[in-house]
Amino acid sequence: MKNLVIVGGGYGGMRILHRLLPNQLPENIQLTLIDKNPYHCLKTEYYALAAGTISDQHIRVSFPEHPRLHIKYGEVSAIHLDKKEVIVNAEAFPYDELIIGLGCEDKYHDVPGADEYTSSIQTIDLARNTYKMLNNLNAGATVAIVGAGLSGVELASELRESRKDLKIKLYDRSKHILSSFPERLSNFVEKWFVDHGVEIINHANITKVEQNLIYNHDQPFECDAIVWTAGIQPNKVVRELPIEKDSQGRVVLTPQHFIPNYEDAFVVGDCASLPHAPSAQLAEAQAEQIVQVLLKKWHGEPLPDSFPPFKLKGVLGSLGKKQGFGLVNDHPLIGRVPRLLKSGLLWVYKYHNG
Repeated sequence: MKNLVIVGGGYGGMRILHRLLPNQLPENIQLTLIDKNPYHCLKTEYYALAAGTISDQHIRVSFPEHPRLHIKYGEVSAIHLDKKEVIVNAEAFPYDELIIGLGCEDKYHDVPGADEYTSSIQTIDLARNTYKMLNNLNAGATVAIVGAGLSGVELASELRESRKDLKIKLYDRSKHILSSFPERLSNFVEKWFVDHGVEIINHANITKVEQNLIYNHDQPFECDAIVWTAGIQPNKVVRELPIEKDSQGRVVLTPQHFIPNYEDAFVVGDCASLPHAPSAQLAEAQAEQIVQVLLKKWHGEPLPDSFPPFKLKGVLGSLGKKQGFGLVNDHPLIGRVPRLLKSGLLWVYKYHNG
């Protein structure tokens, strides 16, 4: 029996499992899922876990159950493409076909001290630690959030609603936060922060981080906590693979989403070089195409030469529990509606996925 190993139970891995199970998995194929957590985590909601407005239970989804799905819990330390094996807890797991969905880590842009003296929301473990740190702060403490993209904005707004006593500073290197969004949308979010007492530091350039000190343009500023949301990079295991990467360190793939010269090894999600910024939506769309490739391989059919471009519906972000923003089909949305949309989509994903 052939063994399809899925490394990482994130959005891409989960979509593949739900498409293959229970009815599309051939009788001669078994699945092995490798993940360090005993559940799928809703990474898009880690900001709320860190801010203390939701609990673990809200962002956990059980993995599917099936007689030919075997789950191994552990952390992947290496992948040997030539040997066709994955190393987990110093043990080698062979595979016939492999899907790598290990996700991403913080990217510190070579800023001294950033990895040592800042907190993170990149994994559920790190988000839990950030929650403990933020919610143990004394009244009036200062929190610096580095990076005003989607994660930084959502964390800052959620933390403001959770801890109205804190002084929150949001550092952004651009002229406006959410610079990749339309100006009307950026202005709405900036006004929300001004109205709610969150200080935005534009044109920031963080040059160094020390214990309770953040250096902006080499000028030190005291703070009680620092959270880093200023960029991501592929998981270290993927970065160490001796294969072609793009300028962001993501794996260059064939149109069928496997690694060139390794047609049995696919990469899904944040580690894949794709024509869009990494997102849960993109990982799921790519996973759908990978399933098509796998089914054709298993049935001895020719693989598709190419796929249609990904059709992503847009982006939705939160400003606390009552306001939000988003781009849906290139139309900017602000206010209550995008927040309701995001809540509804999250509910559908959690309770009706698969």
